[in-house]
Amino acid sequence: MQKRQAGFTLIEIAIVLVIIGLLLGGVLKGQELITSARVRNLISQQDGIKAAYFGFLDRFRGLPGDYAQAVANITGVGTACGTGGNGNGNGQVAIGTTAATAESVMFWDHLSKSGFINGSYTCVDHATFNANTNPTNPYSMYLQVGYGGLYGAATAETGAGSSTARHYLKTGNQIPVEIIAEVDRKIDDGNAIRGAFQFSLHSLTGTAPTAANCYETAAGATQGNWKVTASETNCGGASLF
Repeated sequence: MQKRQAGFTLIEIAIVLVIIGLLLGGVLKGQELITSARVRNLISQQDGIKAAYFGFLDRFRGLPGDYAQAVANITGVGTACGTGGNGNGNGQVAIGTTAATAESVMFWDHLSKSGFINGSYTCVDHATFNANTNPTNPYSMYLQVGYGGLYGAATAETGAGSSTARHYLKTGNQIPVEIIAEVDRKIDDGNAIRGAFQFSLHSLTGTAPTAANCYETAAGATQGNWKVTASETNCGGASLF
């Protein structure tokens, strides 16, 4: 007697395909939610720091890090950087190369000790970055506020290839290009080399982002477009003040 071979019916196959489709849809939706959460996190962090910057300026009539009366007016300010913890008061948050000119690191010292941001940060010198000196982005890279032209299409902080010197808040590196592009679209114009939010070569630690990996660098109609399909994981941006 020949044994009849069993198989799936069309209905059973259809049910399996529907289940697979639902699972795939759930995974894709989950990834979308994670991406949206990371974008909101970065935007919220940028907005909070910018609000603290302007709040400090309004209260003390000076910039955090550059404030020349910080030790006298803010309890607990570290004294290892600047002039015993004070900036030089010239209206620019300097990215110095010595402890005496490390205003971009003192920035967090002044802001945290005055209560404008959470945590407590203390400047040690111009080149020491850790959990006690600088806050980080969601990818554990350090933020930076300073005055200069290393953003957008710039290739150097000063001199040829640099953008107009401005105060900026840099997001830190190691941010996937699709995340940084979405941040740009939500708060600015979506172009990496124009507007109030631009590409940044910033890297206090680790490997600096490569411009050509993050956005279209060639002159033309697409110049400045973020390369959202490139899967680059090391990009960064700068909010200009």
